[in-house]
Amino acid sequence: MLTRTKDLLKLLAQIIVISALTFLAVRAFDAHRSDPLALWHTVVPEEMEADELDRSDWADYLRHEQRLFDQVRSDVTDRLEQAERIPSNRYYDGSPLYPGRFARDWNRSYILEPDGEARGAVVLLHGLTDSPYSLRHIGAHYQESGYVVIAIRLPGHGTVPGGLTQVTWQDWSAATRLAVREAVRRVGPAAPVQLVGFSNGGALAMLYALDVIEDERLPPVDRLILLTPMIGITEMARFAGFAGLPAIFPAFASAAWLGILPEFNPFKYNSFPVNGARQSSLLTRTLQPRIARYRRDGRLDGLPPVITFQSVVDFTVSTRAIITALHAQLPNNGSELVLFDINRNTKFGPLLRPDTETTLTRLLPVAPRDFKTTVITNAAADTSVMVERITEPGETTEQVRPLNLAYPTDVFSLSHVALPFPITDSLYGANPDPEEHYGANLGALAIRGERGVLIMSLDALVRLSWNPFWPYLLERIDEGIVAAERPRP
Repeated sequence: MLTRTKDLLKLLAQIIVISALTFLAVRAFDAHRSDPLALWHTVVPEEMEADELDRSDWADYLRHEQRLFDQVRSDVTDRLEQAERIPSNRYYDGSPLYPGRFARDWNRSYILEPDGEARGAVVLLHGLTDSPYSLRHIGAHYQESGYVVIAIRLPGHGTVPGGLTQVTWQDWSAATRLAVREAVRRVGPAAPVQLVGFSNGGALAMLYALDVIEDERLPPVDRLILLTPMIGITEMARFAGFAGLPAIFPAFASAAWLGILPEFNPFKYNSFPVNGARQSSLLTRTLQPRIARYRRDGRLDGLPPVITFQSVVDFTVSTRAIITALHAQLPNNGSELVLFDINRNTKFGPLLRPDTETTLTRLLPVAPRDFKTTVITNAAADTSVMVERITEPGETTEQVRPLNLAYPTDVFSLSHVALPFPITDSLYGANPDPEEHYGANLGALAIRGERGVLIMSLDALVRLSWNPFWPYLLERIDEGIVAAERPRP
């Protein structure tokens, strides 16, 4: 029996080794035949690392950030080959997409000051491959509500995709601490401070709140607003670092990238390095066990309220992890999970995957639940009119409130990237603001034609890039602004 077990283990080990070698061989072959890396892939701006960030202030960060953009100008833009000096390249200074030509380069960190005395402060944390642009509309709303807005460009972002090849999640976390320090410095320790985190930024916001429990020297925050937070991602991301191993040989340098694409978006990378996926995976693998451990130890009572906005269907992050690894663990402290259902009035009929219509019921535990849930869904299957279905913790009955909102008939669901953008966003909105222009109206494109003509993936065009429920999102943020102004216990 023992000999048979050893033989089986030996066979299993051989299968694993052969599979790994085959995978690496395929990765090396794909890298060898892929497009060559451009300057924006190979140039790595010299970002501040975690230890230095923890010793620095906002002014230090902005000075260093200026040096980064100067480096991109000298090492990338000024050195482009003639074939790369084309209108569709954001790094060509003659392109309508070149960020340096705009009145404000939203790739950079910024602060928005309210009129009059500040009521509080908010820190905005953007997502992976993203930039401070993504939360600018939410920032403007906080500014109009009397808040100082601190929007930090997280290390590795906003410059060139190569910046993500060496950054670590600890650098992002240290940058979050720096931004919160600046927020408290500007409004004082008694004023409310909120964190808004989008995608990877949502994971960083949650991590900061846990760090406050661990380290009383950190300034506390009063509320977390999480938009499609990266609490969990696909299991394959765990092996992203392994996928990049062939890149140790110069001939297979492209293996260090999961995607090498044209860079036509002025405020977001299209190319995606292996290290970006690996660092996000490490971040979630740090975050989830801490949440569970603090729950077992009874330490989550020190958390501020967490309100999460999440599409039921999400190709980037795990909606299930947000439910089970986050909200199911939180205390009854005013936290809430808001889920945006699919459009049940869609006319796509049999073209939808069979399991799509049951996604919500499969993800959400049957009531009573330990956490508050709000589902934004169709009032009936034959109408686009939306309602809010609220279930309080421990309750089995729903409270239903009609909303003066409707699902567009040609939209079958929200997407991971849609939530922070109104329909009028100049880059991603379906009805872009005519007063602003950033070289392209990506959200307004209704594409018909032949494959292979455009420089962009058709998948990117199908994905919804703006939020039809934007007014509802602002309404719920306003509730949090009022609640956070109550005296701290």
